[in-house]
Amino acid sequence: MEEEILREFPFRCRLSFKPLLTYLKKREADSGGEMLCDEFEIDLLMKQAPDLFEPISDLSILKTYEPQFRRIMRLLFPLVSWENEAVAALIPFIMKPISVSPAFDRLFISEEGRLMGKINIGKERFALGRVIRAYLFILKKFYGIDQPFDYPIIRIVEDPKTGLDRYYKMNADFRFVDVRTDGDPRPLSNLEIDQVRAHLTDPKFLKTILPPHHFELCGFVIIHAVDVTESEVVSALERDLIDKTSIVSEEGFLTVQHRLRTLFRRPNLIADLSAIHENQILSINSGSRMTRNCIFADSMHVPVSEVKGTLYEKAIASQEIILVPDVAGGPMPLQKKEALLREGIHSVMIAPLPYKGKIIGILVLGSHHAMDLNPIDELVMDQIRPLFSMSVVKALDAFENQIQTIIKEQCTAIHPSVEWRFRKAAISHIENRLKGNAGEMPPIVFKDVYPLYGNSDIRGSATERNRSIQLDLTEHLHLAWDVIRKAHQSRPLLILQELGNQIESRLSRIETGLKTGDEVSILKFLREEVEVLFHDVEGFDSETAFSVAKYRSSMDPKAGTVYRMRKQFEESVSMLAERLATFLDQEDQTLQSIFPHYFERHRTDGIDYLIYAGESLNETARFNSMYLRNIRLWQIRLAAMLARVSEQMKPRLPVPLETAHLILVQDSPMAIRFRFDEKRFDADGTYDIRHEIIKSRIDKATLKGGIERLTQPGKIAVVYSNPLEAREILRHIEYVKSEKLLTGEIERVELEDLPGVQGLKAIRISVDFDARIPVPETGLKAG
Repeated sequence: MEEEILREFPFRCRLSFKPLLTYLKKREADSGGEMLCDEFEIDLLMKQAPDLFEPISDLSILKTYEPQFRRIMRLLFPLVSWENEAVAALIPFIMKPISVSPAFDRLFISEEGRLMGKINIGKERFALGRVIRAYLFILKKFYGIDQPFDYPIIRIVEDPKTGLDRYYKMNADFRFVDVRTDGDPRPLSNLEIDQVRAHLTDPKFLKTILPPHHFELCGFVIIHAVDVTESEVVSALERDLIDKTSIVSEEGFLTVQHRLRTLFRRPNLIADLSAIHENQILSINSGSRMTRNCIFADSMHVPVSEVKGTLYEKAIASQEIILVPDVAGGPMPLQKKEALLREGIHSVMIAPLPYKGKIIGILVLGSHHAMDLNPIDELVMDQIRPLFSMSVVKALDAFENQIQTIIKEQCTAIHPSVEWRFRKAAISHIENRLKGNAGEMPPIVFKDVYPLYGNSDIRGSATERNRSIQLDLTEHLHLAWDVIRKAHQSRPLLILQELGNQIESRLSRIETGLKTGDEVSILKFLREEVEVLFHDVEGFDSETAFSVAKYRSSMDPKAGTVYRMRKQFEESVSMLAERLATFLDQEDQTLQSIFPHYFERHRTDGIDYLIYAGESLNETARFNSMYLRNIRLWQIRLAAMLARVSEQMKPRLPVPLETAHLILVQDSPMAIRFRFDEKRFDADGTYDIRHEIIKSRIDKATLKGGIERLTQPGKIAVVYSNPLEAREILRHIEYVKSEKLLTGEIERVELEDLPGVQGLKAIRISVDFDARIPVPETGLKAG
């Protein structure tokens, strides 16, 4: 790339020592007796090698005048600098070396005699800078425009000893470069001078005023290469660590580790970075064993208490870097020592990362060689610790944000669809506090939103729960009766016969059904009057001991009683509710993509959900009746699908369960307010409370003139108030029937009045369980 840039340079460039001659003569006139060489030597050089002081096109002439050329080089590069520094003389702008010191040759000159290494800037900037500098020489000499131009070039080369990058600043001395023209230079008007000054960095414009072929650059450039590896790597580390993912991503951490290897001049250095968060040491990245691009993913969580008494605790407590030159002989815990040695680490440096007075992380560097890391490395580490501290802080902040997002989504009513409104309220609150107006958060109210409610309830869950309790208590009493009976057979004590009668009495009582307090009283009786005898009676004989062992093994460890049937019931409820909730969440995700809306879901014995939809809930989106009708159609279709999910789950459940499905339709919009104390939305206004009342009582509704429950297994019921709502419901039901999800005759029924609510009606229809339409595990698209 660099050779291509050099070929494209628009000016002619030739070697010449005449600018040096001019410089020496000027120094002679101004020196006051101090000269690099006397006048006689200058005249002798000119007489012996006149061609060196003219523009040189053929470099073989340097061989012809080799003694004189060497003398000129000694004038430029004293012996001390020549032997110890990376210095060179090059033809200006085309950068062809004519004389280089041993160090420069070793670092920068290839076998073909060309400059090696990469430069720190891109091709276009490098080419632009060279052309600008050439024009500045011309403008200074012929037009009196003197513009300083600092254009630092860093050349990156491979260290022949370590194979790592080394950075050198190429300090160029252009004092011995002169400009020649073909004839007299073209005069420029005042207007052109002003235009040139305004376009000093625009070579295309300058070429129109001063064509390059009219000029020739003669002389040579002296280069002093200065090692700036440490400052450049520290700057590069700083740029890398600005990116909060650099320490947690594989690519980013490998780059950081490579920079550390370059900085410490150790090609096999291993870096290990951890964060300290809430009394946990959390491994972010270690060597080449990378994690996903998320802080602490697949990470190792170690309580801070586990490093007590170790060098890690000492480093955290003292906030000072600790050096362990020899791991094998160092004061480290045996387990940690063995782990490091297995990884081939024989020398480590532990650097605690402080932030605002406390340690928020640990950076550990490891070497494969004992006694490798030393106190000089501690000084370097101390320089870069603040960079890693800031990077860990940013990563921890990102981690904390993830936690807050999860809390927001899982634990509060601040749904993502309305988060924008809460942000506005928070900003307003902060502004008010800055103005000295401390107070509560501004109210968050959404007007003209439509409520949409539905539930899928496990039918008879209370009865089934009581039955499972009854069966478990019956089994528990039988186990106790068996112990007492076996003990009485072995030793016919009257007290045992009395206990047996009490157990039989309780069995007879619960066979007819459980009453309030039966469970507590029976368990109290068994623990205080029966189980206290077990230690004594199990020594009567082997059969009694076996019965006691069977009794104890039948007890649930947590409940302390027989819990087999209740466990099966609770597992069944949990499995079914979890499946219904997962399906509902997947369906809502699809619906959210059509139009954002507020959504909350609750799990009880089944699930229920509440949707608020309306334009005020959205910061930018426009809402209309089409979206409302779409959600209502989706509700009916969803209820049918949830019923089918429930039916398909029934064979997998320890206790088969039935579900009934209900939808509440309200065509009138309402206002909702966020209750900061309860952290949830609620109706705002007396009229809107009606919907909350209906929602809380509708699942117990019965048909007019009878005791039949509105909700029935295998059916969906849609509750409404006015005929317009009914027409829309019927149209949606007909569509869902056409999809083979509903079947049978449509029932239109009136409901018994509820406390505070009159005049409700409902439409019921059966779910088609016979149609072979699979329920996808990932949910359905909204209709």
